[in-house]
Amino acid sequence: MTDPQTPRKKPEELRSQQWFGRQDRDGFAYRSWVKGKGIPHDQFDGRPVIGICNTFSELTPCNSHFRTIAEQVKIGVYEAGGFPLEFPVMSLGETLMRPTAMLYRNLASMDVEESIRANPVDGVVLLMGCDKTTPSLVMGAASVDLPTVGVSGGPMLSGKWRGKELGSGTGVWSMSEQVRAGTLKLADFFEAESCMHRSHGHCMTMGTASTMASMVEALGIGLPGNAAYPAVDGRRNVLARMAGRRAVEMVHEDLTLSKILTREAFENAIKTLAAIGGSTNAVIHLIAMAGRIGVKLTIDDFDRLASELPCLVNLQPSGKYLMEDFCYAGGLPVVMKEIAGHLHLGAITANGRTIGENIADAENFGTDVIMPLAAPFKEKAGIAVLRGNLSPRGAVIKPSAATPALMVHTGRAVVFENIEDFHARIDDENLDIDEHCVMVLKNCGPKGYPGMAEVGNMPLPPKVLRRGITDMVRISDARMSGTAYGTVVLHTSPEAAAGGPLAIVQTGDWIILDVPARRITLDLTQQELNSRTPNTATTDGYAKPTRGWEKLYVDHVTGADTGADLDFLQGSSGDRVSRESH
Repeated sequence: MTDPQTPRKKPEELRSQQWFGRQDRDGFAYRSWVKGKGIPHDQFDGRPVIGICNTFSELTPCNSHFRTIAEQVKIGVYEAGGFPLEFPVMSLGETLMRPTAMLYRNLASMDVEESIRANPVDGVVLLMGCDKTTPSLVMGAASVDLPTVGVSGGPMLSGKWRGKELGSGTGVWSMSEQVRAGTLKLADFFEAESCMHRSHGHCMTMGTASTMASMVEALGIGLPGNAAYPAVDGRRNVLARMAGRRAVEMVHEDLTLSKILTREAFENAIKTLAAIGGSTNAVIHLIAMAGRIGVKLTIDDFDRLASELPCLVNLQPSGKYLMEDFCYAGGLPVVMKEIAGHLHLGAITANGRTIGENIADAENFGTDVIMPLAAPFKEKAGIAVLRGNLSPRGAVIKPSAATPALMVHTGRAVVFENIEDFHARIDDENLDIDEHCVMVLKNCGPKGYPGMAEVGNMPLPPKVLRRGITDMVRISDARMSGTAYGTVVLHTSPEAAAGGPLAIVQTGDWIILDVPARRITLDLTQQELNSRTPNTATTDGYAKPTRGWEKLYVDHVTGADTGADLDFLQGSSGDRVSRESH
């Protein structure tokens, strides 16, 4: 909390007073229209205005309870002597949006950035839940750089079905494979739908939503407890209320986002990502977030800093338990305390304390859920970055979710030119494929899909599944859901649609995967590589977009290895107050 000796900002120093503090015609207009909803005049007297950036949407089921959370933030702002004003921004839900929420992450970040900069706010509270709302809101806020607190919506309660727990996403992937193998009835599959997701909140596995909520806490943007409190737990509302209070104090302290999102903070996040067995999607998002605040972060940082760290958290999809169990075990502070020797403990956080101070009193109440560093859940489980003639700019794999026996593997490629080609052929009993083959999917990267959909964890052929095989090596320029699992090589860069080597792979080629050596190689001579031309055929007739957001995106999106941001959004534009509107 704010030290009583900390000087409070004078009213004229507040950004919002350039609107509400004016004693002229324009000041009349700014205040009068806001007063129309019942705001007393004293709310404009020089108290900090806190914008509540809300991604509530009934089309984003993970964020459907955000009206309640926003109300708690408002109470906290009022309690601390601030003036809260809520505003909506584009909401991104991975479950319903087509072709993928990732296509719109950068668009939503622009919405956030411009909404904050254009309006009379001194600080911001970001409400985020489903996968892409977290990075998009942080990216947008970082580009403005006001005092900022992040509040995640929290995971839903554990899924329960017929005496066993179901993890959102992870259960879908496993049960759908059972249906395709003929070992689970379709009626039972349908019944499980109502049992998997039984409360408000985002996925309760260590998928991308839980991973990014953990990253918000590890970076120091969110308050302690942000990652794990369930969405329907009363402590989630307390957290939101305290975030509202804290946002007001941060304005007085001038604790801007750039003072929190330092190089040290990102290194803490990368190491924490390994320790929780987090989603590969975090690689892209953290790089993009760092790019907006001016911190140089590369995929090599993930391998260099954390690939040798163990996974401590026994959560699906890598393990057994779910986020509700993680919360009761002590949550992210326990994990960070275990790896404290690897962290920058002096990094400042949004509550005004350091990371070291925040985790000092953490206690582990579930050592089967969060295991100690001396006896981890999985050794050397951080994100591994692979390079070779198939991925000269890098590809990633999540060892904690992979099959150990497949981490060194040589196999014959079975190539699918795009996702439609894959769906058209994968169930064909005559497809020449077995468990030793390497499944290769092209044209699913940022430009190729467009938007880089979560299709990298390709379902296995039914004839392989019926033999009891549950994993094969899969390679693509796509992403995969953080709730998914398997020996899946992702984000191959450059992508096929940008002329990357993946584009020239043909069925029958031999591919060598060697994760310990960090290599992924197409077994062809350089002369053979140079002689090939990419196969640009598609089965769905998809054409390069010619208008609207899709065209802007495809024309300007960067590769997965640099965060898949738009090239003209790199760096910060600041919180300048623009010229008058009247």
